[in-house]
Amino acid sequence: MRRTNWLAALLIAPLMLLILGSFLLPVGFALFTAVADREVAETLPRTRAALSAWDGQGLPPEAAFAAMAQELGQALEERRIGDMAQRLNFERTGMRGLLLRTARASNRLAAPYATSMVTLDARWGVPETWLLVQRAGGPVTPLYLLRAMDLQRAAGGGIENVAADEALYRMLFWRTLGISLVVTALCVILAYPVAYTIARLRAPWSSIALTLVLIPFWSSVLVRSTAWFVLLQREGPVNDAMMALGMVEAPVQIVGTRIAVVVALVHVLLPFAVLPMHSVMKRLDQTYLRAAASLGANGFQRFFRVWLPMSLPGVLAGAAMVFLLAVGMYTAPALVGGDRDQMVAWFIAYFMNREVNWGMAAALSAYLLAMTGAAIGLARVLTSGIATSGGRA
Repeated sequence: MRRTNWLAALLIAPLMLLILGSFLLPVGFALFTAVADREVAETLPRTRAALSAWDGQGLPPEAAFAAMAQELGQALEERRIGDMAQRLNFERTGMRGLLLRTARASNRLAAPYATSMVTLDARWGVPETWLLVQRAGGPVTPLYLLRAMDLQRAAGGGIENVAADEALYRMLFWRTLGISLVVTALCVILAYPVAYTIARLRAPWSSIALTLVLIPFWSSVLVRSTAWFVLLQREGPVNDAMMALGMVEAPVQIVGTRIAVVVALVHVLLPFAVLPMHSVMKRLDQTYLRAAASLGANGFQRFFRVWLPMSLPGVLAGAAMVFLLAVGMYTAPALVGGDRDQMVAWFIAYFMNREVNWGMAAALSAYLLAMTGAAIGLARVLTSGIATSGGRA
């Protein structure tokens, strides 16, 4: 028995290493990055130490001013001031300019630094500037998680909403959730009759139909999304067809709208709804339908009281699959959507590639992970409830 257990462990080990390396470690790193706060501690260690004993009343001691001036000049000379300046500027606009200006003038500053730095820039004479540096001393911070929900720390240490003109991310998550739910509903509605028809077909027609469903998997999401960008242009085939049918008198703008995003996502994700439904429907026992017919049930009753309840696990599995893929979709909204149609994934890519703000990207990723986890949990509860109800029946 022990030898069998060791053999099983060796066989499972590569899979466990794959899961650890490709999923658990990246997710763990992302969650840590969402709360990590090391830029100020690494760039201004002596300033951080001098501020650790400051009670926040009035201005900090002279040692903090001296350490700040010296460490800023050294960081600028060694070209490692950028990350720290970006971190503080993200929390309060204008901090980057203040830090760079002070760093460039560090060789002209002299004791008492509390006087010379305030003379250089009056913001050094404001306690809130030093409180900001003190709070950013790490090793962790709720800044990114709060900002990803349009919240911030108040001057008194509490939590408050950001200014109305800066609020963005709660609306962004609601938009992502709304688009994903609409796409999921449309995919389920369109996929169910397709899966039902394929499940009822006889060979070889069922295999041919299933192959037609799988054809989209042979081309990338980028290619399919680009195709919709071409089709939905003002001079594209869709507009030409609508004008030929008399539906519109002039070409309409479709690319850059929410409709284009939904259409492209439904086309990309529809096979992910068809396949789970077909898998469940193919295994359903036809005896129940014949029994219902023998008891006098008509076709309408057999479908809604027998077939549909038995196929619901496949519907839920397909809906969950589509929803999980939709909330993290980047390519289709980026190509065919407008500024008001981008989803969370676009902003994650924005913070990673343009702003190089890994903390904000990780915070948005953490909330997106929580959203998908909640969807999986809900699907699990609903599937268990359906299975239990079916068992009682």
